Amino acid sequence: MNAPIITVLAGGISAEREVSLGSGRASALALARAFPTRLLQVTTAALPPGLDPARDVVFSTLHGTFGEDGGMQRLLDAAGIEYAGCDAAASELTMDKSATKARAAAAGVRVAEGMSFRADERPSAADLVARLGPRVVLKPNAEGSSVGLSLPEGPDAIAAALAGITAGSWLAERRLSGRELSVGVLEGRALGVVEIRPRSGVYDFTSKYTRGMTEYFAPAPLAADQTAAVQRAAETAFAACGCRDYARVDFILETAGPCLLEINTLPGMKETSLLPMSARCTGFDFTALVPALVAPARRRFAARRGAG
Repeated sequence: MNAPIITVLAGGISAEREVSLGSGRASALALARAFPTRLLQVTTAALPPGLDPARDVVFSTLHGTFGEDGGMQRLLDAAGIEYAGCDAAASELTMDKSATKARAAAAGVRVAEGMSFRADERPSAADLVARLGPRVVLKPNAEGSSVGLSLPEGPDAIAAALAGITAGSWLAERRLSGRELSVGVLEGRALGVVEIRPRSGVYDFTSKYTRGMTEYFAPAPLAADQTAAVQRAAETAFAACGCRDYARVDFILETAGPCLLEINTLPGMKETSLLPMSARCTGFDFTALVPALVAPARRRFAARRGAG
């Protein structure tokens, strides 16, 4: 049986398209060192032409809408194409921050107190302050890369932020105080813990993608018991949400312990991205990590071809 071609998908139709293009280029270069590899750019909400279930294993670096929400995954499943990363059901679930928190909380993971709402039924500032306090986080319920994130403080600022919400599904949360952490999970096992310290105090889109705006510590300077608690919480959330292969799980470490922010099923994949940072803490450099991420999909491809 011939080895599959690893087909990297990049671009997409979401607000994170440019981020995805960078992830795709970096991942394709790393994969090409070990496997026959090609890079395809996605420009519409459809499978790119030419994918063959007898030849291709897909490694998607699409972010956001139609990348992480199960849309592309459902099309790949229907076409019989093996792909790395979470399946359609887990992708759809984890793209919904409210649903992710509910599933993780049921498994015992701490989550921030919050409420979800649609733009046409948004609460008043007084309602939010009464439920969550005067410092809140407002963010779209199904976007990544901190697109649309705001952190208003006080009734007037919260009212102004709510007034700017005109469409979509949103999440309001009590603003947590603590250290921001991220940990990769590979085949159910947590990798190293990374601490994120934005110079502005807010890890928003600008802090993420502007050089010098954020300091990263990998591994995070934590006590051994704190590191272990974050890793356990990451593994628990990963399993509770039905994830497979790999993901990145983000937390705020409060005095009471780690509190889940979200699960990223297709996180940024440049060498300087958080998942590669987490992996380097456990001895995986980028060129070793990317083949490890695609390994489960290659095994599924081999099993299916062998069964056929």
